[in-house]
Amino acid sequence: MASAAHCSLQAKRLLLDPKFEGYKLSLEPLACYQLGLDAAVAEVQLRDDQYTLDHLRAFGMYNYLHLDSWYHDNVYYVDQFGRVMNLSVTLDTALQKPREVFRLPTDLTACDNRLCASLHFSSSTWVTLSDGTGRLYFIKSGKRGSSASEKWEIVFNEELGSPFVIAHSVSFVKSDTHSLAVLLLRVEKDELDTKGSGFCVTLELVTIAETKEGDHRYEIIKRRVLQGKSVPHYAAIEPSGDGVMIVSHKPFTFMQSESDELEENDDEKVSNEKKVVDPLYSWQQTEDDVTITVHLPQDITKDDIKICFSPDNICVTLKDQSPLMEGKLYSSVDHESCTWIIKEDKSLEISLIKKNEGSRWPELIVGDTRGEFIMDSSQCSEIAESLMHLTSEVMNPNPEKENPPCNAQELEECDAFLEDGASLCRFDGDTLKVTHIINLGSNQYLFSVVVNPREMPCFCLRHDVDALLWQPHSDQPENMWEHIATFNALGYVQASKQDKKFMACAPDYSYAALCECMRRVFIYRQPTPLATVLYNRKEGRQVGQVAKQLVATLEANDPILGFQATSERLFVLTAKTLFLIKVNSGN
Repeated sequence: MASAAHCSLQAKRLLLDPKFEGYKLSLEPLACYQLGLDAAVAEVQLRDDQYTLDHLRAFGMYNYLHLDSWYHDNVYYVDQFGRVMNLSVTLDTALQKPREVFRLPTDLTACDNRLCASLHFSSSTWVTLSDGTGRLYFIKSGKRGSSASEKWEIVFNEELGSPFVIAHSVSFVKSDTHSLAVLLLRVEKDELDTKGSGFCVTLELVTIAETKEGDHRYEIIKRRVLQGKSVPHYAAIEPSGDGVMIVSHKPFTFMQSESDELEENDDEKVSNEKKVVDPLYSWQQTEDDVTITVHLPQDITKDDIKICFSPDNICVTLKDQSPLMEGKLYSSVDHESCTWIIKEDKSLEISLIKKNEGSRWPELIVGDTRGEFIMDSSQCSEIAESLMHLTSEVMNPNPEKENPPCNAQELEECDAFLEDGASLCRFDGDTLKVTHIINLGSNQYLFSVVVNPREMPCFCLRHDVDALLWQPHSDQPENMWEHIATFNALGYVQASKQDKKFMACAPDYSYAALCECMRRVFIYRQPTPLATVLYNRKEGRQVGQVAKQLVATLEANDPILGFQATSERLFVLTAKTLFLIKVNSGN
């Protein structure tokens, strides 16, 4: 990761509300509809050998309800008979029973070590599906959500080794060839791990493309594996298939094949040869001036040197060649007082007089990294002395006499973060090397949501007490992660829900919601203007808008297995029932 660009997330201040006063519990009724299922959901319980936290996160907390973001209020699940069932909602008061759109060819119960079946909607007409036994299906679905045009047809299926769940997939066209990239998540035994859990997590990036014969057949053209020691919170492929973004507690690395290792060794040799280059010049500075030293070739004389000084620029040329040094100086100089000489050791010494005395230059020529800055001993001592107050030779000196910088006893339980080492990494799709990395620190990962199906999924992070929603833009290097919405105080509120299982938000950001393992659903609306006059009695001022919290209790005793949110509704799935909660009325 040494060559990766270290980035940071820039929150938009206009989307933050420092004066947010909290959520007001609302007793307004929520319309809740329920549909009994013909057959139970194909839930797969964890086996005795799946005992780690990674197994729980990857498979035990799996969301069995799948939202088709390409179509309005369209959800799917797989039942115990291997049927992919669909519910498409147009009118709440005229709900139809979930209908079968596809049936897996294999008997799910025949495989002892199977995982839960998983699916992902790669585009408006393509679906990736796994039966949980290690077989991947690539399906052409037609326009979904309509019984007239929806017809699922298998165009590719292949056994890909040990069982997996689909983390993400995209469909794209490159070089006039239709391709599909899919991320497969596995938790596997690691014989080399003798001190940890004994398991490792792998993300396999499989690329499938249409054959060149033009007979609409598809084949695997590339398989790459990323390995880590924790289940990723977020893993998604860029829409063009050119990269992968992962949010995880522990880093992932590319597992190389022999050909990849040989190729990388050759690249390292070339890069190392390029690195062993002496600096073109060296420079020193005082409060008043800057001194540049350039070592000259033996055949250079005074007449061969041409130096042009200006208040903000410098240009040094030898023997009418291309400029040795040229560019904008970091700060202005008194160009009429600048001089140069050739010293006895055949080096060129240039003296620049600073116009702004006392300022320290971090660089000589803006953007030029070919020079070396040399700091004298007095400057080193001065900097060390200025930093002395930040360091100590002993750990926590004088704890009784001095106030500690942070009193842990003042922290509440929901202020504690268990995964301070989480990071967001972008991997190149070809080399799978890290190109960008963000240290998330205490910005706890909360959930992901698809706002625009043609873009990557958004992810929501806790920032202080708020929850900030970030949209990745793989095609905008200067703005790769954009802050698009804020859920005020949600980061703080969700931390107090110890039994929470799933979190989600509406694609239009109008509300966020979370559910507990059983029965209860909490909804947090964005602040809205009040129809009546309301005053804050403590401050004696009128309140213009209020954010409401609503609570729904489901009439079910089964654990919640799936949870999805649209702009109008919440879908909640249990083993035998699908609930619809009307949150917003349609426009």
